[in-house]
Amino acid sequence: MLKQLFKTTTLLLFGTSMLIAETRTIDVNPDEGKLGGVRRVPQADEFKVCADQDNLPYSNADGEGFENKIAEVLAADLGRELTYQYWPDRFGFLRNTLNGYRCDYVIGTNTTYDAVNTTKPYYRAGHVWVYRKDSGFTIENWDSPDLRKGVIGINDKSPVAVALNAKNLMFNAKPYRIQRDLNQSPGQKIEDLAEGNIDIAIEWGPIGGYYAKQSKVEMVVVQIPEYATDQSLLTGKTNWNISAGVRKKEDDRRDEIEAAIFRNLDKIKKIMDDFGIPYAEPVFEDRLDGYKRHKN
Repeated sequence: MLKQLFKTTTLLLFGTSMLIAETRTIDVNPDEGKLGGVRRVPQADEFKVCADQDNLPYSNADGEGFENKIAEVLAADLGRELTYQYWPDRFGFLRNTLNGYRCDYVIGTNTTYDAVNTTKPYYRAGHVWVYRKDSGFTIENWDSPDLRKGVIGINDKSPVAVALNAKNLMFNAKPYRIQRDLNQSPGQKIEDLAEGNIDIAIEWGPIGGYYAKQSKVEMVVVQIPEYATDQSLLTGKTNWNISAGVRKKEDDRRDEIEAAIFRNLDKIKKIMDDFGIPYAEPVFEDRLDGYKRHKN
């Protein structure tokens, strides 16, 4: 019997008594994935992906995210049927999906994330500055004078705060609690930017690029260079190599999806371009960028 998990988004409209609720369900088998219990056996003709059902631009239950599209390319290359196990991408995601044997592949994760067995990285993601094209700003690095000319929107406890503090820019920063407040859209900063409530947004690249492209106001998206010092690498690293991942010790499965990724790298880059996802080629600048096998 499948168990249905419910994710509800509630919107209160001030001045009215109207309550709008959107409910999504996730189908899971409660008998799978328990230590010492029944576990799903991966099928040779199945390409089963672990994903969030409501996490654009990455994925959603309608297959509209860029990682959904990448998964379609990989499944077709391997000649397998694409299926999903959805679970909210929060604490417990891997425990309830990949490591519970409910699915077999994670399409995008940090290359050095040691909870999974990662492929060689296929792109590099980082934070971006986003600002309105009609602002007249030109921002290229942390010393750009235009960074001091307006309100900067930044996620609460973002690693980019290390550079903001070092450059004495925190005085004009406006914090957002998007990661803690699930009723806020991931694109909230870009919406505020379009409405003139802030002047510059600092955002994780895939989110900033995607929502900037969706905006009715023309935006400029600039990748933020790594602000790297011995101390900032511990608390403020802002650019990461991205890999696909499988379960620990499943080297054959890892090698298989890795080969499929690099056979289709041009298609994958085209998908990211279509979604407005800013990316760079993987680099290995410090110990957090990859292990020996990732570099060879």
